[in-house]
Amino acid sequence: MPRQNYVFTSESVSEGHPDKLCDQISDAVLDALLTEEPTARVACEVFATSDLVVIGGEIGLSDPAARAAHMERVPEIARAVIRDIGYDQDKFSWRTCAVQNVLHEQSPQIWDGVGTGGAGDQGIMFGYAVDDTSELMPAPIQYAHAILRRLAEVRHSGEQPSLGPDAKSQLSVRYEGGVPVGVTQIVVSHQHKDEGQTSDDIRAIVEPYVREVLPPGWLTDETVWHVNPTGKFVIGGPDGDAGLTGRKIIVDTYGGAAPHGGGAFSGKDPTKVDRSAAYAARYLAKNVVAAGLAKRCVIQLSYAIGVSEPLSIYADTFGTGTVRDAEIERAVAQAMDLTPKGIRDHLDLCRPIYRRTAAYGHFGRAPEADGGFSWERTDLTAALTRGL
Repeated sequence: MPRQNYVFTSESVSEGHPDKLCDQISDAVLDALLTEEPTARVACEVFATSDLVVIGGEIGLSDPAARAAHMERVPEIARAVIRDIGYDQDKFSWRTCAVQNVLHEQSPQIWDGVGTGGAGDQGIMFGYAVDDTSELMPAPIQYAHAILRRLAEVRHSGEQPSLGPDAKSQLSVRYEGGVPVGVTQIVVSHQHKDEGQTSDDIRAIVEPYVREVLPPGWLTDETVWHVNPTGKFVIGGPDGDAGLTGRKIIVDTYGGAAPHGGGAFSGKDPTKVDRSAAYAARYLAKNVVAAGLAKRCVIQLSYAIGVSEPLSIYADTFGTGTVRDAEIERAVAQAMDLTPKGIRDHLDLCRPIYRRTAAYGHFGRAPEADGGFSWERTDLTAALTRGL
């Protein structure tokens, strides 16, 4: 029987966090190439530090001339992302930072293996869903993201012009009877532009938005607040701490509430099962919970490079299932083609929909009209129940 009374903590980081900035550049490069060619192959990694962004990895387009043209556009793409996030400060500005592009052509051996319908790499991928929230996401990570999204909105709108792009949040959520009921501790560290602002000043700015986002009654007189606990936070972004693509995999997924296969998402085209199969596993787990087959579900998929069919499918409902876990495994296998091509086709993943995923979580977002976050749909519930 799962524990019913406990405190669980998850963190989020803002779009201006150095690692998230790198994730967004990687996915902006991916989107640009998918716009050119839906079958483009991309594995784009970014490193950022003071006044410097380095972009490396592999790209593949069927037309060599188009590939060369896009290579020339990469620095422009990176600067646009940095500008959109809001970095125009000493030692890191979209106007002046150096951008080094060392991308090269994808290995033809990988291209050939994927071209026959196989997976782009070996690996294990996990998807998770739980009935904590209407989005079927764990409450700590869902609300940690929501806090920073709201603060980003008021920063971009000019409502709070003293806030900078770099920020972190962390929530310790108390569960009673397996249900999230309140926040015991909250951490918000937010970059600010005024050297004279104190931690108390920043708390006065951010607290109303935190209260706006969290459910009523979750913050009480007993909630402990830590806002900019080290004092000033003026030097932020890559000037304060180097950034790297793929270093926030727990922030990107379930905040530590579920297993993670280890593979990052950003900068990878959907032939890479690190990304596409993790999306498929979330889609399946969410539909299992949405169908009422469990209150909590994790799905694991595994693949081998060049092999199309998954090597294994595993489900665990932590004792909350209305049917046996083995039956859920059979149902998900029947309800969806889980070959890499089947996943791409079912979720329509060969679209330029990825930069938006690279901040505030890849999961728990609303499906969008252009196919963004298609893995958040709950349109597989009837197929799952038919398979039981």
